Amino acid sequence: MGTISLALSKLAARQEGIGGANGVFTRYVDYGTQQLPWLNGALAGSTSLTDAAAEVADDDMELGILRMTGPRVQAAMFGAMLLASWTDFLRLADLSLQQFPSYSTERLFMDMDRVQRLLAPTMTALASGDPEQVEAAATAMPELMGKLTREFDAIREGMRKSAERYGQVMAVVQVIDLVTMLSTLKMSLPRLPPPPAAPVTLGVALVMGANGVMTGSQIVVSAEWVEMIRRLVQAGVISIPAVSAAVRIHAGQVMMAQGNGELPQGVRDALGDSPEVRGMRVTGKAGAGMSEAPKHHVLPNEHREWFEQRGFKGAMDIDQFCVKLEQAHHEAIHGGGNWRLGRTWPGEWNRMIMDVLHEAESAAGRPLARNTILRLVAKEMTRYSIPANFTSWSGG
Repeated sequence: MGTISLALSKLAARQEGIGGANGVFTRYVDYGTQQLPWLNGALAGSTSLTDAAAEVADDDMELGILRMTGPRVQAAMFGAMLLASWTDFLRLADLSLQQFPSYSTERLFMDMDRVQRLLAPTMTALASGDPEQVEAAATAMPELMGKLTREFDAIREGMRKSAERYGQVMAVVQVIDLVTMLSTLKMSLPRLPPPPAAPVTLGVALVMGANGVMTGSQIVVSAEWVEMIRRLVQAGVISIPAVSAAVRIHAGQVMMAQGNGELPQGVRDALGDSPEVRGMRVTGKAGAGMSEAPKHHVLPNEHREWFEQRGFKGAMDIDQFCVKLEQAHHEAIHGGGNWRLGRTWPGEWNRMIMDVLHEAESAAGRPLARNTILRLVAKEMTRYSIPANFTSWSGG
């Protein structure tokens, strides 16, 4: 992210090239810059949640909070890939405007508009933070990266042909090959000259070597990375489809639009051929083939202000601590098996949990710390058979 941010800053400061042309290309640089806040916010939110999870002395609650980082981590990972690719297009446009006037400004403007419209829906889905949208966007990324690769190659090929008429072939070969330095596009772009008919597919086969390093023709993944991903998959933080998409992109398999999302065998072997690795995580009512399960605020919504005063803000807002329950289970915890009793039943969840928290606070003689509240809530969640599989109120 630091590298991308620096590159965008330099492009925004340009007075010629992409900064010239009467400012018509400024909108494209601005579009890239506008993605930085949400990406940095996703990373900051993940860090905040991870820190909070480490401070909770309850295993179930710690894991539940850690799982909340999943959509943010996946959105940031794939958003950074996409923004790096867009930055490459900006640098290509800057190069064209500076050194290849034979490639018309009007044509380049339309090229950039077409590419932006191609990637914008995915970027918007990732920026939404909605778990289902993020998951769908992540799993579709290899196909999108394939399209972006073809667009990039088509533009630079157009530049090559236009410059060829002016005897600039060697300049094109030497300079355009150096443009793609940031993103994963460089994994699959063909080299010049001569240009092949389509981008090549690289890194199809990955194998685990005796030294614990997984390799392919364009990828090297350390054993430490594999172990971290394995743990995150088993903990339910990162989904297998997202891991598969990331590996396929980094391996240069951007042409695998027809792929079924399965990990290469070498990656599966390295992660461990367990049910967590074999299975595809089903998300939402569409994936489960059923109606949306009701969401339950573990921290009662009507006491939002009380919780905010005790540190539940930002990434730890009470809207992040929701769980999906079966309809009967949801009615049971709010009515003791008879939902009509509602809040009159002493064991009703909202009434019960606030009684527990108020009693603990009275005994302590001071406002409860956020971690203390979470530990008490975790204990009651176990008693009421409520899993610590948190989802946001607005998300899937």
